[in-house]
Amino acid sequence: MSGGIVAGRTAWVLSALGGLFALVVAVGLFILGSGIAGGTPATAAPSSVSNGGVHLGVASCSGSTCHGRQEADGQVVRQDELLRWQEPSSPSGAHSRAFAILAEPRSVDIARRLGLASAETAPMCLGCHSDNASHGPRFQLSDGIGCEACHGGAQNWLSSHYAVGATHQGNVANGLYPLTEPRARAELCADCHFGSNRPGQFVNHKIMAAGHPRVSFELDLFSTLQAHHDEDEDYVARKGKQSNVRMWAVGQAVMLDRALTLFSDNRIAQEGIFPEFYFFDCHTCHRQISDDAGFRATAVANPGRPIPSGMPAFNDENMIMLLAAARVTAPSLASQFDANSRAFHAALASDRGSAVRAAGRLRATASALANNFSRTDFSRAQVFQIVDAVSSPANLARYTDYEGAVQAVMATDTLLNALVNSGYVGAGSATSIRADIAYSAVREPNAFRPLEFRAAIGRATRAIRALR
Repeated sequence: MSGGIVAGRTAWVLSALGGLFALVVAVGLFILGSGIAGGTPATAAPSSVSNGGVHLGVASCSGSTCHGRQEADGQVVRQDELLRWQEPSSPSGAHSRAFAILAEPRSVDIARRLGLASAETAPMCLGCHSDNASHGPRFQLSDGIGCEACHGGAQNWLSSHYAVGATHQGNVANGLYPLTEPRARAELCADCHFGSNRPGQFVNHKIMAAGHPRVSFELDLFSTLQAHHDEDEDYVARKGKQSNVRMWAVGQAVMLDRALTLFSDNRIAQEGIFPEFYFFDCHTCHRQISDDAGFRATAVANPGRPIPSGMPAFNDENMIMLLAAARVTAPSLASQFDANSRAFHAALASDRGSAVRAAGRLRATASALANNFSRTDFSRAQVFQIVDAVSSPANLARYTDYEGAVQAVMATDTLLNALVNSGYVGAGSATSIRADIAYSAVREPNAFRPLEFRAAIGRATRAIRALR
């Protein structure tokens, strides 16, 4: 059963991630979103992926004949999914803690700095720290991100999904959200793990300045950490076998599309006379400065971003990963994507109109890549080639900032896990080289050193290459 592999990967990640786990997983699930300010109790705003069905609440899934057992002894599904969802200290329980975290001291401080009466009642927080939809009588705000926040309002499919003869396709037709489709999953997760244009679902620079963590996300890794199911033979028969690499690659394309879409929205992309700095690489501004005559600047030139020195750089973490995957599966699109990404960076040094037009062209290429990845099976050879591409000389030169380096580490982890899940390499071999995946080089953002990171990710690639 690959469920065991998924569980094993979770253990690998937790053992290796250290400070990065605290940064990546906690920040990804700890999100205060901008929108309507103030402390007025929130009313639910429908999600872009809402199926129109009423959200009945976690209690509607909690029966012992459904998903509320204490042991994973179900004949078709585990049936202890609720227990795993609400684990108090593991990453699989992070969604259930989304609302509770609003009462913790850090959240209280953030709310105070933003002038909010309480994070627990502020719409700008509840857009992602609660299930944003129309609610039934058993719904509880304190459930945080409950079952239906991801699976869709159960009003029209709750009864049919456990009926004799029910199919996954039939459940989707009744309103179950199609999480098995990489693009659909990525669009849903992006609403809170990157941002949307709806109230409470965008962490702007003002919110981060108040103390909110940086938002970081990789679709396949976070999906693994949140998995409450086993992908066994029965799962594959009902829903099809999932591809870690396809999920990762499509996720990169969707995140970039979302970033460029929001950047192109004047309501979001400007804050007074300033641009919305959320879209830009944090460390192009947040660097150590000194008047000491012997001080040496820590900035490293990035050949993929042709912008004048001193200008903030658009966060290119997803661009770097997309280019690595495209060079293997779609070389002609890779060339176009590389040219469009460079043109977009260059346009940022011109004027907003030029930058928005360039963003549109880059979005179109990213969408074409998402379509390509959705049709690609990703062979053993291709996965190894993408591992090589992530740390190729062309890519290494672009790891100048912390965000891109974190994406490279998460990508390498995902690609290694994909090799294990597909039976291309043994789990024991993967475990033995996990320490080489450069987690330590990105554990502390303020201590990030580009040249040291490049050496570390290169060692990881060589270790994985040896598994061929």
